[in-house]
Amino acid sequence: MYKVDDRGYYGKFGGAYIPELLHPCVEELRRNYEKIISQKDFQKEFEQLLADYVGRPTPLYFAKRFSDHYQANIYFKREDLCHTGAHKVNNTIGQILLAQRLGKKRIIAETGAGQHGVATATVCALMGVDCIVYMGEKDIERQAPNVKRMKMLGAEVRPALSGSKTLKDATNEAIRDWINNPDNTHYIIGSVVGPHPYPEMVAKFQSVISKEIKKQLLEKTGNENPDIIVACVGGGSNAAGAFYHYLNEENTRLVAVEAAGLGIHSGETAATSVIGSEGIIHGSRTLLMQTSDGQIVEPYSISAGLDYPGIGPLHAHLISSGRAEAISVTDEEALRAAYFLSRKEGIIPALESAHAFAAMEQMDYEKGDTVVLNLSGRGDKDLATYSKYFEKFNEK
Repeated sequence: MYKVDDRGYYGKFGGAYIPELLHPCVEELRRNYEKIISQKDFQKEFEQLLADYVGRPTPLYFAKRFSDHYQANIYFKREDLCHTGAHKVNNTIGQILLAQRLGKKRIIAETGAGQHGVATATVCALMGVDCIVYMGEKDIERQAPNVKRMKMLGAEVRPALSGSKTLKDATNEAIRDWINNPDNTHYIIGSVVGPHPYPEMVAKFQSVISKEIKKQLLEKTGNENPDIIVACVGGGSNAAGAFYHYLNEENTRLVAVEAAGLGIHSGETAATSVIGSEGIIHGSRTLLMQTSDGQIVEPYSISAGLDYPGIGPLHAHLISSGRAEAISVTDEEALRAAYFLSRKEGIIPALESAHAFAAMEQMDYEKGDTVVLNLSGRGDKDLATYSKYFEKFNEK
């Protein structure tokens, strides 16, 4: 019911709305990706790299002090402990193996917070492939540590200088590059966005997250299904991975947490599910922030990974159908949650992940519920931002 159909749609969302010049590239992927990733040699190499290189399975950690505070049984899925510091590498490992089997010698990617850029640069270095990462000029400034990591790994980081100079614009530049270099280039999209088959392909690579949650929770509690799973959503790759094996488990609530920025109706927000409407962005029909005449409204979030004006078509379908709940968290609430988590559990989260943790203040749940929070990335890259608020949030 919630998986993609043969045409690339989740309900009424999805599809492949692309320029004619990109049709051969997207069609080549569509025709071949399922056949390739289902092959035994692909699965063996993918699983071996996830284990020996990425460090999977990541722990499912029972957070006692956090649980005591919220009067629930709260587990963190520790994607922050993946090699490169976030869940993004699950997908880039899968896509670099796919690109090799398609004979592609050049890789391009877009990045916002820089975690996908680092993960792409990492697998390109691992496989000896040229890598170009497009990143908004604004994000290059606020995510400087990740830019340095990408360059250390041998990637070329190209700034996007148009629009808001953030993730949307980096994606635009990557698509232009792909149009100009269709034969030898594979575009590793970092989220569950873009034309079919990208949303489902990325979700499948990330589904290792929920596959592990089921096994680990069963071992710890005797029940593989939590009451609630919570994950932040920009495009939505970590949420898609955390939700994937629970889509048809109707007794498990799925909570998608978006960035409200300075407030949902402030004009400085990325709360797509609240103020968005149906439209087409970057090759798929989904929910996006747009004017009445279809012009993209520039998003805003303190988090570079969440300021995207749309959400993936899977999430648009889940939220529109009522299968998933959407919660919007402001910059202030996310910062407060990051400091609280750091002091309670000794874990500094990425700003993106902090939004998911902040949702505990808004969610309805029963005392004693089992809640899994997807800790999608670590906070090293955001310390420059966090440091601006040391005095304000320096509380015990």
